[in-house]
Amino acid sequence: MPRAETAQSTQSIEGPTAAERARTLAYGIADGVLVAPGVPYAPVPAHSTDRDGRPLLLVETASPITTALATEPDDMPATLRISDVAPVTLADRVRGRAWLHGWLTEVPAADLRAAALRLSRTHPRPELLDLGDERRGRTGDREWTILALEVAQVEVDDAWGSATLEPEEYADAAPDPFVAVEAGILTHLDSCHRDELTALLPESVPPGPVRPLALDRHGMWLRCPAPPPGTTSPLDLRLSFAEPVTDLHALRHAYRRLFARATP
Repeated sequence: MPRAETAQSTQSIEGPTAAERARTLAYGIADGVLVAPGVPYAPVPAHSTDRDGRPLLLVETASPITTALATEPDDMPATLRISDVAPVTLADRVRGRAWLHGWLTEVPAADLRAAALRLSRTHPRPELLDLGDERRGRTGDREWTILALEVAQVEVDDAWGSATLEPEEYADAAPDPFVAVEAGILTHLDSCHRDELTALLPESVPPGPVRPLALDRHGMWLRCPAPPPGTTSPLDLRLSFAEPVTDLHALRHAYRRLFARATP
């Protein structure tokens, strides 16, 4: 993972907690796969969470994971592996990973409609339209259902470090308020504001074009142009906002303040 540093160019260097970072990854924007006994790798076309962070997973009814679940007398142990990839094209785009360990169950028919609606907020897919009222979703000749993962333990590993979380700590946290729009904001900053981002570099960092790597309510991560002397991995620089922000208006104000401070 690229080397990370924090620049105290603002009043605060506060960041999201490990539980908040895990809830943000589990929200459903980052890609996920299921791993279970006898099923070492099962891609999940779409996943999201309910209000308590319980993962909801869209899978084919004929997939190996649902077939294995049908033969289990009890709930099946499984892990949802999530990889967080930066929306901006970079040499190393993986920003972090999370592993949600728990017990896999099929969502009851009576609850399928509510689960499908929850999933459709993040993934408006046609196979979700018919799920519910004891019906399966269908696209072409493929049939779909939704599985739920009852979380027993969570691991997260990213630029902030590694952590292991109990299910209560994870459930009590909330995802970052910008998780659904972060990709659009970062691609806009990358295409329209690279000069302003470059001006944010401290004097100790070699000059050159800077790319936006990540964004949350506490600040931004920037990918610096070249590795520091004597190293081979890129340097990711953290710039904190003066205070946490919770909406787009406050976010625009926060990074405009950063740009203004960097302007001679």
